[in-house]
Amino acid sequence: MRTQTERGLALGRAREETDALFRLVRSDSLYERPIAERHRIVFYIGHLEAFDWNLVGRYALDKRSFHPEFDRLFAFGIDPPPGELPSDRPADWPGLQEVERYTQRIRDEIDDVLDEVPEQLWHVAMEHRLMHAETLAYMLHNLPYEKKVAPPVPLSASAPGPVPVTRMIGIPAGAARLGRDPGEGFGWDNEFQAHTVEVPAFAISRYKVTNGEYLQFVRQGAAPPYFWVERDGDWFYRGMFAEIPLPLDWPVYATSEEAAAFARWRGMRLPSEPEFHRAAGAPPASGNFDFRHWDPVPVTSGERAGREALPEQMFGNGWEWTSSAFAPFPGFEPFPFYTNYSAPFFDGRHHVLKGASPRTAACFLRTSFRNWFRPSYPYLYAGFRLAAS
Repeated sequence: MRTQTERGLALGRAREETDALFRLVRSDSLYERPIAERHRIVFYIGHLEAFDWNLVGRYALDKRSFHPEFDRLFAFGIDPPPGELPSDRPADWPGLQEVERYTQRIRDEIDDVLDEVPEQLWHVAMEHRLMHAETLAYMLHNLPYEKKVAPPVPLSASAPGPVPVTRMIGIPAGAARLGRDPGEGFGWDNEFQAHTVEVPAFAISRYKVTNGEYLQFVRQGAAPPYFWVERDGDWFYRGMFAEIPLPLDWPVYATSEEAAAFARWRGMRLPSEPEFHRAAGAPPASGNFDFRHWDPVPVTSGERAGREALPEQMFGNGWEWTSSAFAPFPGFEPFPFYTNYSAPFFDGRHHVLKGASPRTAACFLRTSFRNWFRPSYPYLYAGFRLAAS
């Protein structure tokens, strides 16, 4: 159990991660909608604090609401089906100063009761905010450059090089342990219960598929990924703060549908969630995760001698699509205080991703954590690697 001081320091660090993202947006652009399927930026300014208030202040501590309308307005994000986009206008949202007064009061109220918050709900609030530190990053990635204020010295990635030569690594048959048990620490509802799955022998690529490899696919007629742009016959990567010549040794960020199509083109497939577990091993102590970079690094970055028989970067440098539909584990029970976190997405239309991206907080590198999105969703920092039976 953390002390109030420890909780305050951790919460302060998490708040700074999200506050810093909002500072990247020019003040006249906070009502923009960078991604058509998501809310306007101003919603998220209110949402992060409203979530904490609804969970901690209202649910856990039964405190009296001081702005019920905002508690409801900023309660939930959206995940509309394809073709059903939101149609609200900037004028439909409250003014920024009113939103900021609401959020500051929540922070003051929450800070006063940190030592009263149940440990599980504390983890939920912290990890929810850190999840948004990533989803906000890829949202702002889509904001035009002229509407952003780049940091004075942006975090720089490693210099790109030639396309690395990859090969398939054999993984013997065996059991994969998925999920976690309650005694193993905090997890979201979809991470429980721990169970094992027998996995036949298979092979997996040493590296994530690179831009250079995917470029061959595009030259054969495939559509380019969302993060690429062609100018006068040359390909560029749309980075967070600038376009750069396409780094051929960086992982390609692609949709699950694009990844599966590439794999078929190569005569292979995507790995399943259990296969990822068989191949991944324990998360590393360092890598391109935990907000170290804004963009990818080469797929060979950080590789160590003597590891030629192990896949590289299975945690960090981009989430990895699996072929597995997001579904409950045996014994699944939704959180009573957050019943719609996982269950609405057990619909066969969302796929599991594993690993981590450059903007994934370190706490999510536990092996049981599961990410999920629609297979056509193009905005993620997500790549893939190949598998074969």
